[in-house]
Amino acid sequence: MASIIGGIGTSHVPTIGLAYDRKRQDDPAWAPLFDGYKPVAKWLEEQQPDVLLFFYNDHANSFFFDCYPTFAIGVSPEFDMADEGAGRRPLPGILGHAKLAAHVTDCLVNDEFDMAVFQDRALDHGCNSPLGLMWPHEPAWPGAILPIAINVLQYPLPTAKRCYKLGQAVRRAVESFPEDLKVVVVGTGGLSHQIHGERTGFNDTDWDEEFLRLFVEQPDTLAAMTHAELVRRGGAESVEIIMWLAMRGALSDEIRCVHQNHYLATTTNMAVAVYEQMEESGPAAAPVKERANEQLAGIEEIDGTYAFDVAHSVKALNLNRFFWRHREPAFRDLVTRDIDAAFEELRLSEEERALVRRQDWLGLVRYGVSFFVLEKFARVQKMSNLQVYAHMRGETLEEFLQTRRVPASA
Repeated sequence: MASIIGGIGTSHVPTIGLAYDRKRQDDPAWAPLFDGYKPVAKWLEEQQPDVLLFFYNDHANSFFFDCYPTFAIGVSPEFDMADEGAGRRPLPGILGHAKLAAHVTDCLVNDEFDMAVFQDRALDHGCNSPLGLMWPHEPAWPGAILPIAINVLQYPLPTAKRCYKLGQAVRRAVESFPEDLKVVVVGTGGLSHQIHGERTGFNDTDWDEEFLRLFVEQPDTLAAMTHAELVRRGGAESVEIIMWLAMRGALSDEIRCVHQNHYLATTTNMAVAVYEQMEESGPAAAPVKERANEQLAGIEEIDGTYAFDVAHSVKALNLNRFFWRHREPAFRDLVTRDIDAAFEELRLSEEERALVRRQDWLGLVRYGVSFFVLEKFARVQKMSNLQVYAHMRGETLEEFLQTRRVPASA
């Protein structure tokens, strides 16, 4: 059974990563910050977690305001690092844990958290800025990441209490996963800072100290605070500490801080802390779930029906994208002229290419293709949806129409 073995709270200021990449760890101005992460790295080395579950926010690098989710969970088998305008950071990509991510997604949605699900979106400094200081990564990272993005940019934001409850739901989900995994939960953001308007440069380290105390002793007090109260106390952008509360919710009621450091070098009071759980105060472990999505219990008994779930979406992402891109005139033309070039562009496997070549509509659905992208390909092949339906049933169009209440000429 998977278990949460502790938590880390950390700032994610982009200048941390920039200073690290420029090897300024020993500069007098930066050493107090980097020294604060050495005990964190040592703790992780001792604990050897399999997965870091990151509550973070994307800073309009992989998500944009045309579709900016409140809560989003990354389910990819691997993640790249984002280019934020000055080039991609020199960090290797990191593995995801697609199986755990799919399980947590199912559990959260069944726990009434309506998660957006993302794949193939790079992780920006909300993740990678502190990540490189905590985990060795040459030539590769020692474990996997499960990223959960929280909107802290565009109001309305989720409430502090909602984030705390999200963390509690994440704990239930992780502890019901049937495989043995050690998980550390990371909450990012803050502490006090403001980087817009006439109040730019605001900090309050006294409030930061109070926050860190309440975080351990009275998290309910913090969870009850409004966004305006958090902004007043810590500055406009410090509201992102609600992501620390998501991490806090994933821990036991009683925790102890085994390491803490904060350092105000520029505009943000940059903090990092490690929390261990008081085992005797922790909630009972969640029962292991053979099926994370309880809503699908019995689906296998319904003949000829295939649920398009996260696991199938991950498996068939490139193939679904192949069909989805038939919305683009240039790609439709490429498929018509040189389908092999289109296959190469989408990096389809030989099995996937064979399914497309045969126009095996039922095989494609069974493999993990959503019908709502498949129908775009059918249009290019001059086939109606009715013809595709008939093929999947093993019937002619005429035979299928005889089961409908429409004229045969339809």
